Amino acid sequence: MVLDLFSRRIVGWSMGEAIAAELACRALDMAWYSRLPAPGLIFHSDRGSQYASGCYTDLLAGHGIKASMSRKGNCWDNACSETLFGSLKVERLHGLEFNNHREGKDVTLAWLLWYDGSRMHSTLNYLSPAQFERQALAQLALAA
Repeated sequence: MVLDLFSRRIVGWSMGEAIAAELACRALDMAWYSRLPAPGLIFHSDRGSQYASGCYTDLLAGHGIKASMSRKGNCWDNACSETLFGSLKVERLHGLEFNNHREGKDVTLAWLLWYDGSRMHSTLNYLSPAQFERQALAQLALAA
């Protein structure tokens, strides 16, 4: 998953049966196309091999994105992503068993959509990521 730190919105994701560079690249592409950021964006990740792969680093460079990685063995550097995955596991997946990968993907995707549209965050003044972004855009429009 790719998380926008401004709004805590999930802007890119990809799911598969195994962790692979291809999944990370698809999630990054989805995030980039959903935001179309200006060059110079900083993308932070942990030190997983998928984020150090040639296809991933080439994709970052092609989009004008600067890579940032956590320090070795320091989960606190990527706390927002760790919290996101912890919330997914505790709030939705804990104790569930799936008959196949499709069921797991469907349940996870439904949670992601709920998370962006409805889940309140204390860091966002108890708004959902979508509500926070709408409020921020409204304030920008008023200031213009």
